[in-house]
Amino acid sequence: MKTRILVAAIGLPLLLLIVLVLPPVGTAILVAAMSILAAYELLIGAGFCKHPRILVYACLAAFAVCLWSWLELSRAIGMITVLLFLCALFGEMLASHTQLSFRAVCAAVFAGLVIPYLLGALIRLRVMEDGKFYVLLVFVLTMIPDSGAYFAGRAFGKHKLCPVISPHKTVEGAIGGVAATVIFVVLYALVMQLAFGFKVNYLLAVVYGILGAGASMLGDLTFSVIKRQAQIKDYGNLLPGHGGILDRFDSTTVVAPLVEVLILLIPFAVK
Repeated sequence: MKTRILVAAIGLPLLLLIVLVLPPVGTAILVAAMSILAAYELLIGAGFCKHPRILVYACLAAFAVCLWSWLELSRAIGMITVLLFLCALFGEMLASHTQLSFRAVCAAVFAGLVIPYLLGALIRLRVMEDGKFYVLLVFVLTMIPDSGAYFAGRAFGKHKLCPVISPHKTVEGAIGGVAATVIFVVLYALVMQLAFGFKVNYLLAVVYGILGAGASMLGDLTFSVIKRQAQIKDYGNLLPGHGGILDRFDSTTVVAPLVEVLILLIPFAVK
């Protein structure tokens, strides 16, 4: 527990420094590094595909997706990236005949394209006008549900939420996590209004809190299922006490693109 707290105490301020203080290129570099490490954790650490060239293709694709998000390149460039990656995978599949399974190829696509695109929402949010406020909202929506669920579950938890996937999570904890998230998002919106001059729709802030908490739990449980199927405890040990990138940022893969969509369609705060 001490190690977990120490890593969080050092890592969280560093993370906020990179995404909130540095220019958007800092966020792009960080997310690209996270995506490459996540590809390694999923393919090699979880054992879904230990083919070395497939790993290289996935890492290159992950970097390209993050670059595309940062530079806001055209759809055509994105399609070319996807096509080249798929052609490389199909070529390896044809060359190795039955030795490279379709399951491994699908895992490579998930590692090289899907995860970087989802995490890349942090980059796409950061390059928006006032983007740092939206990125910070992502962190609120990923950290508060977990903390709120933990304390509510310890105090009131009786009914198991997903006993096979995550035996310690409870229905009462989930409700507490949603409630805590709504409160913090409303408070965050209030700060944005009073301190930074945003015009805030508090009803939409409540909607963000509810949807964000649900997305956070969905991401957490989904990557827990993947770990169960891979029969591993953690994706990696890069972050002592926390596991790997996918252990720490599993919720972010769902919350970040959700916030991106909500900001584009129904922004809760504008200047």
